[in-house]
Amino acid sequence: MRVVVVGCGIAGAAAGYDLARNGVDVVMVDSRVPGRATSAGAGIVCPWSSRTDDEDWYRIAVAGAEHYQELLAALAADGETDLGYRQVGALCLVSEAEAAERLRDVAERAAKSPSAGEVELVSARRARDLFPPLAHDGPAIHIPGAARLDGRSVRDAMTRAAVRHGARLTEGTAAIDADGAVRGVRVGDEFVGADAVIAAAGAWSPRLLEPLGVRVRVAPQRGQIVHLRLPGARTADWPVVLPESHHYLLAFDDSRVVVGATREDDAGFDHRVTAAGLAQVLAEALSVAPGLAGATHAETRVGFRPVGPDIRPSLGAVPEIEGLVVVNGLGASGLTVGPYAGSIAARLARRMEAGIELSPYDPLR
Repeated sequence: MRVVVVGCGIAGAAAGYDLARNGVDVVMVDSRVPGRATSAGAGIVCPWSSRTDDEDWYRIAVAGAEHYQELLAALAADGETDLGYRQVGALCLVSEAEAAERLRDVAERAAKSPSAGEVELVSARRARDLFPPLAHDGPAIHIPGAARLDGRSVRDAMTRAAVRHGARLTEGTAAIDADGAVRGVRVGDEFVGADAVIAAAGAWSPRLLEPLGVRVRVAPQRGQIVHLRLPGARTADWPVVLPESHHYLLAFDDSRVVVGATREDDAGFDHRVTAAGLAQVLAEALSVAPGLAGATHAETRVGFRPVGPDIRPSLGAVPEIEGLVVVNGLGASGLTVGPYAGSIAARLARRMEAGIELSPYDPLR
């Protein structure tokens, strides 16, 4: 059996890796266009803090968070250990007035998830001890199981491991050949025959699928994310900081703090850092953590999140075209859900049961 995976972001790389590990003949096609969401994503894994009331999203997001332990073990066995992944915990900043209710909501969710750890309310002083640049003067909800990771490193590790298991990686723009059933994929002048195709092209999926008469409601949402350096600061164990807005702060091992992010729905594929985007991100970050004012600007990354018709991912087989599987629409949850969703797509491509009820994630909804 041969499967072609179109798109090597976090979900596509996970699908290719899962297939190759299971002995499937895999070809992974990557266009390497600028703005791929995985390349820019911050890398926060903490679904328990979400305020969303969509239980179907929450179910798959928690499964994605739990899946990382299995994925990390598999990658370690394949010699891939440098992923930027660490369970550093998260601080959800809250006011005194809402602390009790928010703590109850988060604790109830976390209690059902082995990875979340024991949730507790900590003082402002304790929060500042954990993340020194903070100036928050209220309590914070501490979720010890929250993790951060480097999306590029995880993606690249899965791709390398897939190749070691026999996958072939090729670069170019793909076009799927199908007529009631998948026949293969054309990449430039090369035709690659296939029994199944996994469409994991992110925000570019409409261009890939519309020639087949398949309409997925996915659009690009530009995100601008700023990386700062704090020379000499030991940031490796600093927790993720989640203010009441959709912005965030997280730190990595190399005195780096990442702050973000914009959510721009009408920017198309304009891959630019804008003055307004920088201003928004830095203003939000400094309002929460003024101790970052003296940090050095290292870089600003721009990515296009594939946003679907709702918060849930788009995942499943396309009934009208045998052998075509879609994994997309991960939005701001890409690095949480992506590896797990990719593994499900791989199962579907192999004509296996998904292991979860997929109707809430119908890619054609």
